[in-house]
Amino acid sequence: MTLLFEPLDFEFFRQGVVASVLVGALCGMLGVFVVLRRMSYIGHGLSHSVFGGAVIAYVASINFYVGAGLWGFLSAVLINATARRRKIGADAAIGIVTTASFAVGVALISRTRSFTRDFEAALFGNILGVTPGDLVVVALVAVAVGAFLVLFYKPLFFMTFDPEVAPIYGVRSGRVDTLFALALAATIVASINVVGVTLIAATLVIPATTARLLTDSFGRMIVLSTVLGAASVLAGMYVSYWLDISSGATIVLLEAAVFGGVAVGGRLVRRVPLRGETGPATGDARRLA
Repeated sequence: MTLLFEPLDFEFFRQGVVASVLVGALCGMLGVFVVLRRMSYIGHGLSHSVFGGAVIAYVASINFYVGAGLWGFLSAVLINATARRRKIGADAAIGIVTTASFAVGVALISRTRSFTRDFEAALFGNILGVTPGDLVVVALVAVAVGAFLVLFYKPLFFMTFDPEVAPIYGVRSGRVDTLFALALAATIVASINVVGVTLIAATLVIPATTARLLTDSFGRMIVLSTVLGAASVLAGMYVSYWLDISSGATIVLLEAAVFGGVAVGGRLVRRVPLRGETGPATGDARRLA
């Protein structure tokens, strides 16, 4: 029991635990839609784009979260707008917008030598350096994104499985996509100090993919992914404390180990088609997005 409670004597660890659990649950919940809509690459790309926005915010003396969030949202909107052009694929649009944004950040760092902000923490995460202000931001984003997913559950469900049919049933796909992009950008910005730019995509993708192997129900997949995300980061915090290694890397490695265990357990061999939930707008899910 001493091993469990000893780290809680430190305030920085308590704050880190709360922040990590919130981020893990948030990424796990949102990650279901990212995975099923085959948007894993956009999560990876937006994290790099947000880094560019963070550097710009510092140079312009703007609040870190405001600058990075606005830049990430703008990048997401540009990606959606570019991807709608028939001659340009979504993967190409993501590559162009996000790598250009990241390059802007790198260029500014190399040009301006007087940075006081620890951008290494933004790249690789520094959960034990989470401040009360960071914790407030993570909590607000978690509540806001959770409320969005609940309120827009049916439109998001339609957009996940039947994006072509959704407008026929009155779903405003453009508005839903824009709001989803905002939620994704906010989640990435809030998660930067926990797992870092380079590892955010993994926390979005791995718990949701693991949950997909464990259930054929969309609703249960969301619950499982949320629980797996929160539990993995909580366990990862303790392991990183005991072994004195990077918390972000430990969390991702633990998530990957859980995925590997589930896959080896046989779920990967016999994949059952995902079953949707019956509702007034749709019956069962006809295909994976």
